[in-house]
Amino acid sequence: MESSRRRTQHSTNGKGSEAVERSAQWGRAWEVDWFSLIGVVSLLCFAPFIVFYFVMACDQYECSISQPLLELYQGKATLPSVWARAPSFTWTAAKIYAVWVSFQVFLYMCIPDVVHKFIPGYVGGVQDGARTPAGLINKYEINGLQCWIITHALWFANANYLHWFSPTIIFDNWIPLMWCANILGYAVSTFAFLKAYLFPTNVEDCKFTGNIFYNYMMGIEFNPRIGKWFDFKLFFNGRPGIVAWTLINLSYMAKQQELYGQVTNSMILVNVLQ
Repeated sequence: MESSRRRTQHSTNGKGSEAVERSAQWGRAWEVDWFSLIGVVSLLCFAPFIVFYFVMACDQYECSISQPLLELYQGKATLPSVWARAPSFTWTAAKIYAVWVSFQVFLYMCIPDVVHKFIPGYVGGVQDGARTPAGLINKYEINGLQCWIITHALWFANANYLHWFSPTIIFDNWIPLMWCANILGYAVSTFAFLKAYLFPTNVEDCKFTGNIFYNYMMGIEFNPRIGKWFDFKLFFNGRPGIVAWTLINLSYMAKQQELYGQVTNSMILVNVLQ
């Protein structure tokens, strides 16, 4: 079975191809105005540092957003001194993050979904995607829930029996891991950007606006892929971050238990609801 195939529509009035062409229009701008360009450049340049600022404020200033700015204004602190007080990139965090992403790639690519066979109403396994602007329909292996279950089963097995690593590992490396996530994000964006020019998955599903920054931010390919199954959108939108979300909560809960000998009701509530 091919990973993608072109489908055509026919109608009695002979306007089927025209309807397909209309339905295949992209939802993004062909021409970029100055407002959009300023927003895109600002996000690319400052988004990681805005996140760093909030994390730093919680870590060093008891979650006071204004206190760091006030100290900078009063001369009690400088940007280098604030930066020096915060944890930065570490190779330990890089190894942890590399193992994590590699493990999720393995689950995504190598473990066919069987959960849909046991959960009524759950749609998993190989499914058709939406029609692309070029008229293609890609195949997707929907195994996200299964990957989440396997990951968390291993997490609990490690915490209670295997003891390969501390359950507080995410908390203990939180800010360095944040930098690793940002580095990967920019690296993947750069690779996808260059890929669209050099070896696109489908030339007809590429959209060039003429503005390099907007192309970089919004993407050029509609469905960038490597090989038959590795879909950039499906993997990076969901697996490394969303699967880790509940693990982050569990790691914070483990750290609370380690520091205070108990887990608060609010921590339990966050873990259950999220």
